[in-house]
Amino acid sequence: MIETDILIIGAGPTGLFTVFEAGLLKLKCHLIDALAQPGGQLAEIYPKKPIYDIPGFPEISAQGLTDNLLEQIKPFQPGFTLGERAEKLEITPENHFVVTTNKGTVHKAKVIAIAGGLGSFEPRKPTTISNLSYYEEKGVAYMIKEPESLRNKKVVLAGGGDSALDWSIALADIASELTLIHRRKEFRGALDSVEKVRKLRDQGKINLITPAEVEKLNGNGKLESIIVQTKDEENKEIEIATDYFIPLFGLSPKLGPLADWGLEIEKNAIKVDNALDYQTNIPGIYAIGDINTYPGKLKLILCGFHEATLMCQSAYNRIYPNKKYVLKYTTVGGITGFDGSRKQAPKAVVEAI
Repeated sequence: MIETDILIIGAGPTGLFTVFEAGLLKLKCHLIDALAQPGGQLAEIYPKKPIYDIPGFPEISAQGLTDNLLEQIKPFQPGFTLGERAEKLEITPENHFVVTTNKGTVHKAKVIAIAGGLGSFEPRKPTTISNLSYYEEKGVAYMIKEPESLRNKKVVLAGGGDSALDWSIALADIASELTLIHRRKEFRGALDSVEKVRKLRDQGKINLITPAEVEKLNGNGKLESIIVQTKDEENKEIEIATDYFIPLFGLSPKLGPLADWGLEIEKNAIKVDNALDYQTNIPGIYAIGDINTYPGKLKLILCGFHEATLMCQSAYNRIYPNKKYVLKYTTVGGITGFDGSRKQAPKAVVEAI
């Protein structure tokens, strides 16, 4: 069993920043996320896209923000349970919380902070392929968690966004044959990624088929080939031998099992008390970031940072009801990490004249 002070459900930017604010209060954090890496939808869906409304950063990429947050919280040594979804909630007699994931990992915490963004993410699946579900786990996948598992394999990717472009670039020197299919000629992704894919096509490292769609999958017990219908003037069917078909059409947000925890839900979001500390109707469970709702709510990263800060103060008072925390600015008090590191502004030198 993994035990911690604050169990954070969601490792997106709000969840990551919560670790920092909790660390200043000497509270340990552990994060659960269904995705295979921290960063939430920033890292999963649009890692290269610029963000313009983070204070102090006129422009920063989504992945850059994630990397900076991970660096910022490193001294506070958070734990991570990645690639698993928070599923079952139990409340102990001492009003602590036990959360079990879909893979059976058990966590115990004094406070829960739900920072799940728009909820748990499920892959958007192609709707035009009738036998798609039969080949799931038999050559069809919706995420790439271990690129090395595709080494020297024939791989077909489908999609037209950043994820499809980025994985095409990453797999060009790993797969023995790589095909990228998109239903339009135009791609909605970073311009440098489009240019890299174009160069890889010209070098013969990627077979690019546009505009086209995958219509059927073939194979005896496992995927062996796909049927592609082109949408150009030739309008022809093409059969492509492949070991893997990976449609990258983005992720669909859902509250998932959290909807069964007894939380007050409004329009697929969790209602909280924004007048005080963003606590839900269950004492000790908070919801911060895009997953919560209250009058005047704005779904912005910087709002999630603000909510995380106030939530951690409330969590401290819940965990240590007989202690009084005196707020100290980091410019004055500095930062002491759980790893023994210390950051502090140089003290002023006093000299007599």
